[in-house]
Amino acid sequence: MLGAALGGIAAPLATPALAQAWPTRQIRLVLGFPPGGTADVIGRLVGERLGAALGQSVLVENRAGASGNIATEAVARAAPDGYTLVLGTQGTHAANAALFSRLPFDPAADFVAVAPVAAVPNVLVVTPALPVTDVAGFVAYARANPNRIRFGSSGNGTSIHLAGELFKGIAGVEMEHVPYRGSAPALTDLMAGRIEAMFELVPGVRGQIAAAGVRPLAVASRARMPAIPDVPTFGERGYPGFVTGAWFGIFAPAGTPAPVVARMAEALAAMTGPNGTAIARLEEVGAEPMSMTPDAFKAFVATETTRWAEVVRRSGAKLD
Repeated sequence: MLGAALGGIAAPLATPALAQAWPTRQIRLVLGFPPGGTADVIGRLVGERLGAALGQSVLVENRAGASGNIATEAVARAAPDGYTLVLGTQGTHAANAALFSRLPFDPAADFVAVAPVAAVPNVLVVTPALPVTDVAGFVAYARANPNRIRFGSSGNGTSIHLAGELFKGIAGVEMEHVPYRGSAPALTDLMAGRIEAMFELVPGVRGQIAAAGVRPLAVASRARMPAIPDVPTFGERGYPGFVTGAWFGIFAPAGTPAPVVARMAEALAAMTGPNGTAIARLEEVGAEPMSMTPDAFKAFVATETTRWAEVVRRSGAKLD
């Protein structure tokens, strides 16, 4: 699916002038997750807007498997010429280093962090049968009933699972984690009352919130989300430090010429920076636009790697 561009390593662009002329042909943006999910929605939006900004088409390719590691490894081995990119996440470029005993790539050394594009916060939703209506009531119930609250996730080590583990530490509560094969069956059981809670990503549960199939308690963002404006933040409910979710950003193979990285970053900033062309659409689907320079994004990823390593250590989660 990835074609010859991922089959070997070509020589870097030979001259600064050639690097500045990039791109002269189609760009591939590889996603480590299947069609239809949050990563796919964001990746295709980025591909569309990036192609328009650069004057070349961007082919978005899904190569799912191993928590995003298959696609990420393929791009790590691609030619560092700016024509093969990966939509990285807090999983592929931060948490997976702790979740897997060995990765077939180095998330830091094998990539250039170009720019983030969006963050998708978690929202705490509970079954309507649970006798709580806010975060304070949820925490009080959990403390009075250790491990009686079962929180579902889309699988071990996912951002939905790790958000629950992070909240357990912050709030000082004990809850039982119940992993599923994806968010859909977890939400089905949540609405049916077979589990009590879930720290789902906003795009995945907007419909159930609107239909009153689940009860939202708080969203883990710094400000309220336009997609669910009536849901308070955890900060409003006494937990200002609980800001978490999945983030998405563009990474290129290590060795990609600096002028190419700079042009990519400039195009992405025009999408998600102040008055960016993609802001309204990202907010519509329940995402928060993100914009940083390559150096700032690199530092952010390093901080995230440390943060999630500690959460994984406390949770005991492993994926191999």
